[in-house]
Amino acid sequence: MLASDRPGRTTPPRPLDVESLFPGLAAHRRTATRLHPRPGTPGPHDSHVGGPLLWPADEPWPVCASPHRRTPEPGPLPLLALAQLHARDVPDLPAGPDGCDLLQVFWCPFDAHGPTGYGMYTHLRWRRAAEVREPAAERPAPGAVGFDGYLPEPCVLHPEQITEYPYIELLTGELGAAVEEWEETQEEAAYEAGEEAKEDGGEPWLPTYQSDLSVAPGWKVGGHAAWNLTGPGTMDCDACGCPMELLLTVATNEWHVDTRSWIPLEDGPRNPTGVVVGNHGKLNVFACPRDPSHPHGFSVQ
Repeated sequence: MLASDRPGRTTPPRPLDVESLFPGLAAHRRTATRLHPRPGTPGPHDSHVGGPLLWPADEPWPVCASPHRRTPEPGPLPLLALAQLHARDVPDLPAGPDGCDLLQVFWCPFDAHGPTGYGMYTHLRWRRAAEVREPAAERPAPGAVGFDGYLPEPCVLHPEQITEYPYIELLTGELGAAVEEWEETQEEAAYEAGEEAKEDGGEPWLPTYQSDLSVAPGWKVGGHAAWNLTGPGTMDCDACGCPMELLLTVATNEWHVDTRSWIPLEDGPRNPTGVVVGNHGKLNVFACPRDPSHPHGFSVQ
């Protein structure tokens, strides 16, 4: 839902012009759309998190066929609807296969997948919104969930386009070395200022590249991926080997203690969607830029 009478959400200006500090970063600049989900009552024709989908009445609902140890329900389990994004609302949402303009995201409410048997299962479906002439009145739901963090609170979106730069450990050569050196200098200066401020109870703060100038926290489309859990990585398309690009980030928190400079000027809820990914982290979803019909890639961070 993107009603015109609803106030937007505004990311504060970055505390430093990072391209003035490091001109080489201009070549790595990307836009991303922060989704800024907030609790509300979205409808099936809206972009949203956790609301009703624009789903054809005559199309089978997606299911998970994996065995689920903690549910008594036999057979395939209906997936939970996580999000719905229209290209008209989200500037950085790429076109889907054959020009599809609507992305619908599902996941299984049980950790019972992958090589370990304790992984997530996420399913994406592209479609053309105008072709859904008879939307389904109801959506199937599983009779049980393995974890409440899979149940999203219905949220309206306040999309905002921003600029991002790569995760610090992905910067290489002279540029990477210069940013790393500056980052260490900032951290040392902040530590020294903190020692000096202990007597008066102050809380000194200095911006860093990693926390304030590179990758935005929270739900977003496009931009750069953060690799805070596994370390720097890339995703290549299983179908053609092409390097994949970040499509969507599903995040537990909209901001963290060390990323407060990204809190919107209007408000700052930590977890408006109620979603919890892994150990309170994030799910990065990747797409093939060469052919959007190729399988997506996933990484939990």
